[in-house]
Amino acid sequence: MTDPAQIDPRRHVLIAGPTASGKSALALRIARTQGGLVVNADALQVWSCWRVLTARPSPAEEAAAAHALYGHVAPGTAYSVGDWLREVANLLDQRLIVVGGTGLYLTALTQGLAHVPQVPASIRTEGDARLARDGGLARMVADLDPATRSRIDIRNPARVQRAWEVLAATGRGLADWQADMPPPLIAPDQAQRIVLTADRDWLANRIARRFDLMLEQGALDEVRTMLPFWNPAQQWTRAIGAPELAEVARGETDLATAAGRAIIATRQYAKSQRSWFRSRMKNWQMLSAETGE
Repeated sequence: MTDPAQIDPRRHVLIAGPTASGKSALALRIARTQGGLVVNADALQVWSCWRVLTARPSPAEEAAAAHALYGHVAPGTAYSVGDWLREVANLLDQRLIVVGGTGLYLTALTQGLAHVPQVPASIRTEGDARLARDGGLARMVADLDPATRSRIDIRNPARVQRAWEVLAATGRGLADWQADMPPPLIAPDQAQRIVLTADRDWLANRIARRFDLMLEQGALDEVRTMLPFWNPAQQWTRAIGAPELAEVARGETDLATAAGRAIIATRQYAKSQRSWFRSRMKNWQMLSAETGE
């Protein structure tokens, strides 16, 4: 694993990497060796209900170095990359060690994020209804402004509906809003930016072992506790492994089957993370999670 001696203590540190690659352990070692505030950049680790299931730092690890933005959002609360950036902005009076696997958070931090106004609930409801109709997706695509239509995946209903809602709410296309990009909170020269890379088989073995450990540490109990409040439409229920363990808690499947499916889902998530890092973070420093080189 990477030696903290390779890290410039005068700058912020940004650490990306696929799930189970050892990012949090590296961040903690840097914080203990050089000082700094460890800041979460994982969209799943913000939820207060999931410590074990999302492999949040343990209480002992949090006591060993200062941590921020972990487990601070209550279930049922809407939370976005914009919310996360506003919270990070309040921490910039100190050295940050930002660590996580949510590529959108990290690229928004270092490249900026366009401010797109909130869409009223009434327009979102109308968008849901339009999309549900026969041919709704095609009609939504046709309603978009040409610039936005050319830039989004028009086969992705969620992306199309989001673009349609912004246009309907503001009279201005999503592409136009995104063109007004503010400067990043942390410019490239202000931070050492690292992406941990990992061999697929090595990472798959770590993912499987870590999920088994999560079960030993009470992941199923965490899910059982939240079952009375379960709403699949809410963000917090989409934590990797949560839907599968909820089926166990409801008696709909057995633990072995659910664990196997959750491990597969985690591997698929890691694959999408690696794809984001390769395409969006090419100018970051690539270091092997296995060798530190």
